Amino acid sequence: MFALINLLAAEGAHTWHFWLGALMAPAAVLGVIAVFVLYFFKVTRTRYPRK
Repeated sequence: MFALINLLAAEGAHTWHFWLGALMAPAAVLGVIAVFVLYFFKVTRTRYPRK
């Protein structure tokens, strides 16, 4: 019985960590894309200023 409780507890921890990673991965990808886009706009504005 104790082994079954340990198995269920381990499965719950694994599921919790999986969903935490599933939430953080898209945020990290969007963060990297945002850095490149903002850098591009900053460089483009200094190279081609508005008239």
